[in-house]
Amino acid sequence: MARAYPMERVRDIGVIAHIDAGKTTVSERILFYTGVSHKIGEVHTGDTVMDWMEQERERGITITAAATTCFWTPTYKKGDKTAEHCINLIDTPGHIDFTVEVKRSLRVLDGAVVVFDGVAGVEPQSETNWRYADEYAVPRICFINKMDRMGANFVADVASINDRLNPNAIPVQLPIGAEAAFEGIIDLLKMKAVRFEGEKGEKIIESEIPENMKAESIAARAKLLEKIVEQDDKVMSDYLDGKEPDLETLKRLLRKGTLKIEIIPIFVGSALKNKGVQLVLDGVVDYLPSPLDVPPVKGIDPKNNGEIFRNPKDEEPMSALAFKIAADPFVGALTFFRVYSGVMKRGSYILNSSKNKQERVGRIVRLHANQREEVDEVPAGDIGALVGMKDTTTGDTLCDPEKPIILEKIIFPEPVISIRIEPKTKVDQEKMGVALHRLAEEDPTFKVSGNADTGETIIAGMGELHLEVLVERMKREFGVSANVGRPQVAYKETIKGEAEAEGKYIKQSGGKGQYGHCWLRLEPMERGKGFEFVDAVKGGSIPKEFISPIEKGVKEALTRGLLGGFLVIDVKVTVFDGSYHDVDSSENAFKIAASMAFQSAGKQAKPVILEPMMKIQVLVPPSFLGDITGDLSSKRGQIEAMNDRMGIKVIDAKVPLSEMFGYATKLRSMSQGRGSFTMEFDSYTEAPQNVAQQIIEGKK
Repeated sequence: MARAYPMERVRDIGVIAHIDAGKTTVSERILFYTGVSHKIGEVHTGDTVMDWMEQERERGITITAAATTCFWTPTYKKGDKTAEHCINLIDTPGHIDFTVEVKRSLRVLDGAVVVFDGVAGVEPQSETNWRYADEYAVPRICFINKMDRMGANFVADVASINDRLNPNAIPVQLPIGAEAAFEGIIDLLKMKAVRFEGEKGEKIIESEIPENMKAESIAARAKLLEKIVEQDDKVMSDYLDGKEPDLETLKRLLRKGTLKIEIIPIFVGSALKNKGVQLVLDGVVDYLPSPLDVPPVKGIDPKNNGEIFRNPKDEEPMSALAFKIAADPFVGALTFFRVYSGVMKRGSYILNSSKNKQERVGRIVRLHANQREEVDEVPAGDIGALVGMKDTTTGDTLCDPEKPIILEKIIFPEPVISIRIEPKTKVDQEKMGVALHRLAEEDPTFKVSGNADTGETIIAGMGELHLEVLVERMKREFGVSANVGRPQVAYKETIKGEAEAEGKYIKQSGGKGQYGHCWLRLEPMERGKGFEFVDAVKGGSIPKEFISPIEKGVKEALTRGLLGGFLVIDVKVTVFDGSYHDVDSSENAFKIAASMAFQSAGKQAKPVILEPMMKIQVLVPPSFLGDITGDLSSKRGQIEAMNDRMGIKVIDAKVPLSEMFGYATKLRSMSQGRGSFTMEFDSYTEAPQNVAQQIIEGKK
């Protein structure tokens, strides 16, 4: 089957931003202007295409990343069918509790449009998303939205992007007016004023730049050109000699700089007022990468663990990454995937190399938010979804069984908050297991565990809202009613010192006995490094076949904790000596011996409790500042910065999660309902002695 679009005319992009910066509104406009939807959906009236879950419409926030395919011909080439581009668009959530959606979307995207609120500029979640984009080296363009809002300030927004995110971000447009007087934009490359007329802003009118903005535009353009010509020595020397490059050359070099993340173009507009979105689409086509502009994808050969690369070509062996599992009410589980090389064909057999299982490709669909179109194949560089995959979960690699490859996995943050949940009736009990299993498959930051002693089910996630939404989904999508306990913080434990200890498990009674004996050394590792197991046994004092059971025993002991029964993290365990018995030694005996040695060494290695610290930003009117900062200090918070924004005080602080329950209600009552805050996980830090004591006692 011939490709509908050559690969250089394909764009895989995401729209990312802080909550409420207007991502979904931007995405809805993109769908309207590209002709995918015939009416514009609005978040505030609850009829958007991208936020299709009932809960998203009720809460007015995006919870899951929706994927859509649309087509765009740049405004300066209207009517030219050969210039039409295929854009795979993913609208991601902004709320921190659903950050996993952003992270996994960025892993498979080639470019991103980062949306900022024209009043607030850079917000905490913008920083987190920017960091994820840096992690995956995703080229991006910025769009400063909401220029029509009271207090919109383009200059301050650009300054906040340069200060807090990247000094290489530079405007390619200027707004004409602001707030209610915002009427259009100035294109600095063409040096033209652009206005958007017609009922939905679909008519684009170019005219001369208003007199009062000429000087400002010339200065801004000079800055932009200096940045662009740095990309090419010859053009630069011509420019220094007074010869200005033509528009074509400027665009080519701006694209080159954007792909290398040496330039980040800033666009401006108001999606709600239908101004500027078409030019952002032009920017996506002109400056963001096609699958051909991205380096070949790197993976591991499962046969020999060597590095291998796959180029974005249809004739290469097929490799794809499953980046999201979604429960669809009509077709069951949908597995979203991005094809990096080769072609995913219906009816073919593929290997899930992450789990070493073969699956058959049944139905393949192209998604339109929540409507679908069946296709026979998805070529390299494209995004699609598979129906009814049995063993595939988020982050798995799908590939050609003859030429296996394992692509780099997506690493997700661990949950920080948990609640007890129990079904209301016997009928609910049977359905609850299925529902929780399905939801955990979809969302890697949602964990379900059972407490064998009490028979309780514990669910854990990234925040109160995250768990609230999941419990609500369980009720709506699976018809399960449940009682929910109080939220609990996910504490962890670690050690600060080194220690060695031996574990001996010897049972000699009539018949075959048990004999396991090993020496372990425990050492602390830096925060976030996890767990490392080292075999340093010399001279065969423990046979090789018993090393793996020792590691298993240690891993089980990690989950039981040393102080309060919490998971032990960031520890290196070395087995360096021991002994065995020819007849009585068994795997089980060594497992128990290892567990005993770990407990004994752990108790001597200065164990401490770690608690999750949250990064919070509180916005309050100045008259309440004293009360709010005093309250944060009483919660063991460390205030890191205080700034002004439009007559509002912005407080940045770090506060332990355990102190933040019910903070929304408290903040409202302390600020007469005028304060608001955002919160996200920052890191695990050692709990003070008195707090640790309370945590341990509460646990016992």
